[in-house]
Amino acid sequence: MNKKTSGLMVGLMLLAGLGAEARQVIEIKPEAGDMTPVVRAALEGVSEPDIKLVLSKGTYFFRPDYASEKYCFITNHDNGLKKIAFLFDGFESVEIEGNGAELLFHGQMMPFLFENCGKVTTKNLTIDWDIPFCFQAEVVAVNEEEGWRDVKPFTKGYSWKVQKDQLIFPDVDGASYAKVGSTLAFDPATKNIAYGAWDFTSEPTKVEKRKDGILRFYEKLKHYPKVGTILNSKGKKNRYAPAFHCKSSSNILFDGVVIHHALGMGFLLERCDTGTIANSGIYVREGSDRVVSVIADGTHFANCKGDVVVENCRFKGMLDDSTNVHGTYVEVDKVLDEKTVRVKLVHFQQLGFEFAGVGDKIWFIHQPDPTRGAVNKVTAVKVINDRFIELTLKKPIPSNLKAGDVLENKTWNPTFTMRGNHFEKHRARNVVIKTPLPVVIENNDFSSHMSAVFLRGETYYWFESGNVEDVLIKNNRFKDCASSGMEHSVMYVTPRLGKTFDASIPFDRNIRFIDNTIETYDNRIIWLDRVDGFVFKGNTIKQTKTFEPQWNNAYLFDFKNCRNVQLIDNIYVGSHTKAILADDATKATLTVEGNKGF
Repeated sequence: MNKKTSGLMVGLMLLAGLGAEARQVIEIKPEAGDMTPVVRAALEGVSEPDIKLVLSKGTYFFRPDYASEKYCFITNHDNGLKKIAFLFDGFESVEIEGNGAELLFHGQMMPFLFENCGKVTTKNLTIDWDIPFCFQAEVVAVNEEEGWRDVKPFTKGYSWKVQKDQLIFPDVDGASYAKVGSTLAFDPATKNIAYGAWDFTSEPTKVEKRKDGILRFYEKLKHYPKVGTILNSKGKKNRYAPAFHCKSSSNILFDGVVIHHALGMGFLLERCDTGTIANSGIYVREGSDRVVSVIADGTHFANCKGDVVVENCRFKGMLDDSTNVHGTYVEVDKVLDEKTVRVKLVHFQQLGFEFAGVGDKIWFIHQPDPTRGAVNKVTAVKVINDRFIELTLKKPIPSNLKAGDVLENKTWNPTFTMRGNHFEKHRARNVVIKTPLPVVIENNDFSSHMSAVFLRGETYYWFESGNVEDVLIKNNRFKDCASSGMEHSVMYVTPRLGKTFDASIPFDRNIRFIDNTIETYDNRIIWLDRVDGFVFKGNTIKQTKTFEPQWNNAYLFDFKNCRNVQLIDNIYVGSHTKAILADDATKATLTVEGNKGF
C-alpha cells in the first residue's frame, strides 16, 4: 500500500525474521516552504507501534505556526507549552534515517521529543536555526570611568532592535528576552572564549543608538570586556527546549547527528535507560560568523540508568558544560507516617521532574553526614503538584529522618563512558560527573574555559546528586584548560552541600588519573576537596607559554579533607615551585614518590 501526498510517502513494511511485526515506514522529501505541517500529518497518521522515518537529503525548513503543541516538564529547562516539530510518544521503536538532511528551524521550537519509547535511533542529520537566539557585537570602545561600552552589532542573519532605550532581541515572531542577560567575550580570531573573560548578567540602564550603527550600553561592570572582542548575549534564564529531548525512553542511539544551534541543550536524556551519542557534534557551522552553538549544555543525562556512552564527538561553542551526568536530590518536607514521606523538588528547573517510580530503590541521607544511608523501595507515588511528591515505602522510614534531609534515587544511575571526543573551548566545563557507578574517561582531547573535569554533587542550588565511587581518567590530553577569569583547575572536585552538612566528611571516592598528558600555561592542575582514594600516576605535565599565568600563587596540587591520596611516577616540566598544598587530614595518608620535577 502506497500513498503519496505533498512530498510524503507512507507504507507498511514487513520486517524479515521470525516473529517480526509490521513497521510503518514514512519517507519525506524536502519541499519549499514550511515542512512542519507535512511532518505533523505524517506522524498523526501512524498506526503501528514501530516506525521508521526516512528523510531524503536536502534542506527542510520548520516554523512553529502549525507544530504539535504540548505542555512539557523539561529538567534543567523552562517548563511550559512547547512547539514540537517531531513528536514521538509511546512507540515501541522509532528509527530516523536522515541521509544527510539539514533541518533549519525558525523561532521558538523543540525539534525532537521522544517520550515513552522503547527504542530510539537517529542518524545522519544536521540541525540549525535561521536566526540564532543570541545577540552578537564587536566591542569598539570602553569607558570604565563613565560606565559605558560601545559595540557594533552583527546584523546579517541576526534579529534585534532598540526600543524605549533598551535592546530587544531576538525579536523573532514576538519572542524576545526581558534582559540582555548572560554575556561573554570571545576572541574574534579563534572564536574561543577570550582569555580571562568573565561572564556577566547585562542589565544596562540605557542603550543608545549612535552613528555608524554603533550602540552604547550604559552599565557599570566589575569586569569590562576588551576592545576588539566579540560579545555574545543569550538573555536571562532562557532555556526554551533542547534540540533532542528523550524522556522515559530506552535504547537510544544518536549517530552522525550535528547540532549547530538550539534554544537550550543539544541532547537531553531524562530518566532514560541506556543511551549512546556517537560520531556526532555540537559546533557552529563552518564559515559562520557565530561564536555560540547551543545556549546551554551540549549533552545532559539526568537520572538515567544502564550504559551511557559519548564517543567520537566534537564539541565547541556551547554556553554551558559539554556533558553533565547526574541524579537529583529531593528534600524531605515532612514524614507523614511510618512508611510515607513528602518530599519536594527544590530547583525551579526541576519542577515536575519524575524523581522516583514504583519499584525504585532510594537512599536516605541524613544531615550532617552526606554519606548514603539506608536503602528502601518505593511502593506508591502520589504527585501533589509540580514541586511536592508523596512516596510510600516498603519498609518503615528511619526514625531519625527529618525535614531538610535528602533522598537520592539508587536505581536510576548509569555507568558512563566518554571516549575519543574532541573538546574545544566553550563556557563552563568539558565534563561534569555525578554517578556512583563506574566511569571511564579515556583518549579525549580536552580544552576548557573552566575545569576540564568537574565533580560536584550538591544540595546548594541545582540539587544534582551525587558522589562518585569509581572513576578512571586515562590516556587523555589536556590543553590550556581553565582559562576563565574565575579560578579553576584542570580537574576540580568540590562538593557544594548545604551549610547543614559536615564539610570534613569525604564525599567522592576512588578516582584514578593515570597516563594523561597536560599542557598548561597556569599552575592549578588538581584541586580536591573531601575525596577518599585518589591516584595520580604516570602523568606528564608541561608548562606552556600560551598565556600569562593568572594564579601565580596557586599550587599544582591542592588537597583539603582528603584521604588516601597518591602522587606516583609523574613528570613535571616547568618552573613553578609550589607543588603540593595539603591540610593535616590529607597529610596523614598522603603518598608522594617517584615523581620528577616536583
